[in-house]
Amino acid sequence: MEYILEVLEVSKRFGGVVALNSVTLRIPRGLMTLLIGPNGSGKTTLINVVSGIYRPDGGRIVFDGSEIGGLPTHQIERRGLVRTFQIPQPFTRLTVFENLLTAYEHNRGESFAAAPLKRVWLEDEERAAEKASTVLRLIRLDHLWDQPAYKLSGGQMKLLEVGRALMSGAKMLMMDEPAAGINPALAHELFNHLRELNEKTGVTFLLIEHRLDIALQYVDRVYAMHLGRVIAEGRAEEVLSSTVVVESYLGG
Repeated sequence: MEYILEVLEVSKRFGGVVALNSVTLRIPRGLMTLLIGPNGSGKTTLINVVSGIYRPDGGRIVFDGSEIGGLPTHQIERRGLVRTFQIPQPFTRLTVFENLLTAYEHNRGESFAAAPLKRVWLEDEERAAEKASTVLRLIRLDHLWDQPAYKLSGGQMKLLEVGRALMSGAKMLMMDEPAAGINPALAHELFNHLRELNEKTGVTFLLIEHRLDIALQYVDRVYAMHLGRVIAEGRAEEVLSSTVVVESYLGG
């Protein structure tokens, strides 16, 4: 099995609190992996360390064959590892289409040197518009292309965040509770869209989600954490039947 992300013996402390205690996990390329655990188990801290928000205190993080541990967030994102947040942060007054265009990083017309070369940056803008149109169809927001982002529902805003990541060239997305604040029917619809995107684009997903009754139906692999450690990994049924996982949720 080929891994796109390897977290190897990673630790993180906040004063005397050990948030991550020699965590190791490997994310298979092209699959959807779910990270579960009770509150305070270290899930979000791990995502923050991997995405460059926090620096690891020890261990290694390898993405797509390159060491990224300790790099700033913008450099990690340029390598294709993008993190979305529990609360979407679109440009609310821009349209859905314009939001996608803001994530396209290959427009040479934004540089002072190339700005006078209209033919060059017009080609870039055409490519950006074509890619945005494709992404709109992928995230199923093409019927809302001209609507300002503030008019979107919570689930649609989360899909827009995914679309912006795809526009930036993401190879892998890390999503913190994508179903938070969404009713069960729409949460299933959102996960269906994510599964479809995974299958159509090959983009890898690492998801944190507390609504296991919904999320477990859509993922390929599960990691469970408790008190800053990985305590189980494997297929959903294997992890959920683990005694240590059951005890961690029951407070054992």
